[in-house]
Amino acid sequence: MNNQELTKRVHTAMANQCKVRGYTTPVDVLMEIGVLSKANYKNWRHGRGYTGSGLYLYFSKLSLIMHEIRSYAKKNKLKPSFTVYKQWKTKQKIILRFSKHGNPSIEKGYSTHYVDSAQIRVLKCREDPD
Repeated sequence: MNNQELTKRVHTAMANQCKVRGYTTPVDVLMEIGVLSKANYKNWRHGRGYTGSGLYLYFSKLSLIMHEIRSYAKKNKLKPSFTVYKQWKTKQKIILRFSKHGNPSIEKGYSTHYVDSAQIRVLKCREDPD
């Protein structure tokens, strides 16, 4: 897949997620465009490995995806919201890593969700018409 096609897929995934939920996440974009499998995501959420170990592409393509996520969010005035990912099904609150070495800037990039406040209001109005 060339860079132009990849960019289009990232933007489409983000638009779809914002329309349906009012927000988008890098991990969900990676799954929607087919570079992170649901099985690898679940393994990571259960504390087995890091997300980067389950990706099906080169680092340069991953960097492009992350750049396009930030670009789309900025262009569409999505509000960044830092989120902590914790391991599923443990009594301890174990924080998960996205990268092999836990680089803070990489960790922050992957754990930032982007919120479409206007779409959230629309979705809430649909849920509660009163």
